[in-house]
Amino acid sequence: MNASDTRIAVDAMGGDRAPEEIVAGSLRAAEALHCRILLVGDSRRIGTLVARHPARGRIDVIDAGETVAMDEAPAAALRRGTATSMGKTIELLRDQTADAAFSAGNSGALLALATIRLRTVAGIARPAIATVWPARKGPLLLLDAGANVDCRPEWIAQFAIMGTAYAQGVLAIARPKVGLLSIGEEEKKGNALTEAAFALLSRAPIRFVGNVEGRDLLLGDVDVVVCDGFVGNVALKVAEGAAEYLFSSMRALAMASLRGKLGAAILRPMMGALRAKMDYREYGGAPLLGVRGVCLIGHGRTDALAVENACRTAARAIGQDVVGAIGGMVAESVASPSL
Repeated sequence: MNASDTRIAVDAMGGDRAPEEIVAGSLRAAEALHCRILLVGDSRRIGTLVARHPARGRIDVIDAGETVAMDEAPAAALRRGTATSMGKTIELLRDQTADAAFSAGNSGALLALATIRLRTVAGIARPAIATVWPARKGPLLLLDAGANVDCRPEWIAQFAIMGTAYAQGVLAIARPKVGLLSIGEEEKKGNALTEAAFALLSRAPIRFVGNVEGRDLLLGDVDVVVCDGFVGNVALKVAEGAAEYLFSSMRALAMASLRGKLGAAILRPMMGALRAKMDYREYGGAPLLGVRGVCLIGHGRTDALAVENACRTAARAIGQDVVGAIGGMVAESVASPSL
């Protein structure tokens, strides 16, 4: 598919900084990627923001009068359906009016809407949220990051298949190494879930390298790490907090003395590069893998840069047919009844 043919539906009302930052990022994406953006939400507000921008010719405004609140129960969002900007965004993807969907709104509601409206790829029991980490060796994909708090071993094996397909297609890693997050590298280290998942992963059509520990999320040699959504979400939030603490502490120390200020001035370019590498906005959004369509979930604090990069990631996933690749790998695994 040519970039000019790519259509990305964006929930313009989702997120703490909507619609201004969401619309601004969508306009930047339309201009940079030469794709078509379908902005869904309050057409009057969106229209005002789009009106004089050079990329307005690549924007379609789809009206949806209601918004899913950040604390709204997923069941309530499902009942309101396409009356909401989020529900309409998913509907556009389901009806193939759009090739991908993005929202920075209520992640639980988006997960429910995408799972019910789009359904899962044949052979996939549960979709998983995947997050890209700035590891020492290069980008690392962690899944599940919160979609499935309680998991079965076979689901984790499916996460590994989906993560492999995504790492190959979007992260351009030819033969991704897959690790199972546990409390030790030995095969028998872990709980009943990880032990059972280890056996299934060993037979899956992936490059499984065994157990990895928490430190390997940033310092290890693997490309994809799989775990249940409870552990994955805790690990993600710990990493986010650690990064924020590190930079705030360094800033405080630098401002505490003249020597610190001088040192900070010298190190500013390198620290800027490090901050950019660890900035979630550089990765745009977290793909919801396993549903029948390219669907990305944005951080609640998403700004224009994050939206632009989310659209770039979506376009790459469409171009590499990540959803089709997942289906093909799942079909290959059918020969193993335990998967």
